[in-house]
Amino acid sequence: MTLPESTSTINWKRNLTVAWLGCFLTGVAFSLVMPFLPLYVEHLGVTGHSALNMWSGIVFSITFLFSAIASPFWGGLADRKGRKIMLLRSALGMSIVMVLMGFASNIWQFLALRALLGLLGGFVPNANALIATQVPRHKSGWALGTLSTGGVSGALLEPMIGGFLADTYGLRPVFFITAAVLFTCFVFTLFCIREQFTPVHKKDMLHARQVLTSLKNPKLVLSLFVTTMIIQVATGSIAPILTLYVRELAGNVSNLAFISGMIASVPGVAALISAPRLGKLGDRIGPERILICALVISVLLLIPMSMVQTPLQLGILRFLLGAADGALLPAVQTLLIYNSSNQIAGRIFSYNQSFRDIGNVTGPLIGAAVSASYGFRTVFLVTACVVLFNALYSWISLRRPTDRTRVLED
Repeated sequence: MTLPESTSTINWKRNLTVAWLGCFLTGVAFSLVMPFLPLYVEHLGVTGHSALNMWSGIVFSITFLFSAIASPFWGGLADRKGRKIMLLRSALGMSIVMVLMGFASNIWQFLALRALLGLLGGFVPNANALIATQVPRHKSGWALGTLSTGGVSGALLEPMIGGFLADTYGLRPVFFITAAVLFTCFVFTLFCIREQFTPVHKKDMLHARQVLTSLKNPKLVLSLFVTTMIIQVATGSIAPILTLYVRELAGNVSNLAFISGMIASVPGVAALISAPRLGKLGDRIGPERILICALVISVLLLIPMSMVQTPLQLGILRFLLGAADGALLPAVQTLLIYNSSNQIAGRIFSYNQSFRDIGNVTGPLIGAAVSASYGFRTVFLVTACVVLFNALYSWISLRRPTDRTRVLED
């Protein structure tokens, strides 16, 4: 059953604020753990360089893999029971799992808990679905762009806070701190998010095939899913080699970790600034134009990244890339809500999340494989080719104008 809500009109602006805070806290929670994940794997008894690298990659990727599997199920449940209860389930479930991670005694327990974390996740896609079905359609781009900055803002704390806490309090306590952050997210969602939702009987739910046939343009929606996946592949392909590439550019400097952390963070700062503004611009000129332009600009920035000679040059280009990338996922999400109904929004956003998770898994693997065979600089050229394909593919798919006049359903 859904939680009782006030029968008064929904204040979507307040919900947007609280959902932003929830995405921020979720971003903070995951950023606290990520910096020392390999150290915790080593702490659990994994030794040897190759074994440590292998297990670190597995425990990192398995969360996204299981999230991709579970997202459609949770999306269907959200369409049947409501989005708020899915937010509560996700925040509380992840909080409990984080506590258990802090008590893990071997790598197999930790691996199973990382898989469970993926199964129970989904706060961000459900927050997107909730806001997308409440906000006026002509403000969708701005609202979803603003919401996307919540997770980005939280993740920007990664290079600093997580490592500091691990150094100060040890590895295990950070999991308990993370659990407390996620539980705070649960409390804010419970008392501050409002949703008027009438539960739908299971027999009245559309099946997966009916969901696709109910779309005005199913081919377009499927192309947007693929676009989401490629965006994440492009982002993830650079992540494994960034620090090593910076070392190649900077030489043996004493503050390599600081320089790498700064270069890793600047795209997030740029996205934080650009996402709401480009989302608002997309509401005026069309998110499809924003999407295509941002993809083309990304290609034009990735190519010179393969030719830079200093970390400063790389940092400037990554800042500009972040400003363009900040528009990509909000533009895709806006187009998804333009081309679907509120009845199936939860599943549409969950399918999109599954494709995003697949990109999160495959991107780092592609980047690592290319760099091992052809060098770091080739990774940027290969990524540029992938993004160029995405731009052409999206342009072909979006040639038919999107209906942005459809009003929000009651």
